[in-house]
This record gives sequence, structure tokens and C-alpha cells, in this order.
Amino acid sequence: MYKTFRFIGILVVCFYFWHYIFTYTEWHFIDYVNLIFHEAGHSIFAFFGEYFDVLAGSLFQFALPLGISIYFFFKKQSISGSLCLLWVGQNLLNISVYAGDAIKMNLDLLGGESSIHDWQYLLSNIGMLHYTNTIASTIYFSGLMTILVGSILSIYYLIQENN
Repeated sequence: MYKTFRFIGILVVCFYFWHYIFTYTEWHFIDYVNLIFHEAGHSIFAFFGEYFDVLAGSLFQFALPLGISIYFFFKKQSISGSLCLLWVGQNLLNISVYAGDAIKMNLDLLGGESSIHDWQYLLSNIGMLHYTNTIASTIYFSGLMTILVGSILSIYYLIQENN
């Protein structure tokens, strides 16, 4: 019975993240959690200078679930590590929306109109604002592939565990 519930639970988690792929431009509950990590990245790394402070929001939002995933793999908890990869991929999709908004700046930001748009600031400062769509697409594709790999590994390790 436990194995059945575990299998169903893992499928539900995979399904949620696959659903996210098709609705990634909409706001989801998990985005509130990721926003906390994004903002924490700004606060934690603020002392490294303004550019890194701005970069640290998206970087920490991505790096925290990646670090958790790596931790689980290191501890030989492969299913948990694989499921966390889904979260990593979801964050990349979320970041791709923010990066893709660098030119238009249509997203509502937490600090309102007076706040810095991270990706507009980052790409402008390195002279790559004209690559906004390419960068956002690359981040999106990376997220999509991470969710695919996380899903495959989750199912694979679950099957291996049951054999």
C-alpha cells in the first residue's frame, strides 16, 4: 500500500511540474516560495556590490533548490534529489519570464515602479539587452530539460527501488 501511495505521489508531483511548463507565465503558489528565496538572495549577497546584489536574486532562487537536490543525491536519496530537480527546472522557467521582461518591463515588481528590474539592469550593464529573447529562451529551455530529466530520474529511481 505504501509503495502505491508513494508512486502516485511522485506522479502527482511530476504532473504538477509538467502542468507548470504550460502555464509558467501565470503566477502559481510555488512562486511565492521562490520569491522569498529570490529576495533573500538580494539580502544575503548585498555586500558584494550592486551588480552581484541584483544578480544574486535570480542566482539564489536557482541555486538553493539545486543545492538541496545535490544534497539528496549525495545522501543517496535519489528520488528526493530527482524531485528537487523538478523544482530547479520550475525556477528556471520562472526566471526566464523575468529575464524575458527586461526590455518591456511589464511585470509588477515587489518594490513597485521605483524598484530596479533585475534583468534589465543586468543585461544593460553588460551590453546584452538586445539578446533578451535569446537569453530568456535559453533559460526556459534549460528549465524544460531539467524538468524532463528530473521526471525521468524520479520514475527510474522509483522503479529501481521497487525491484
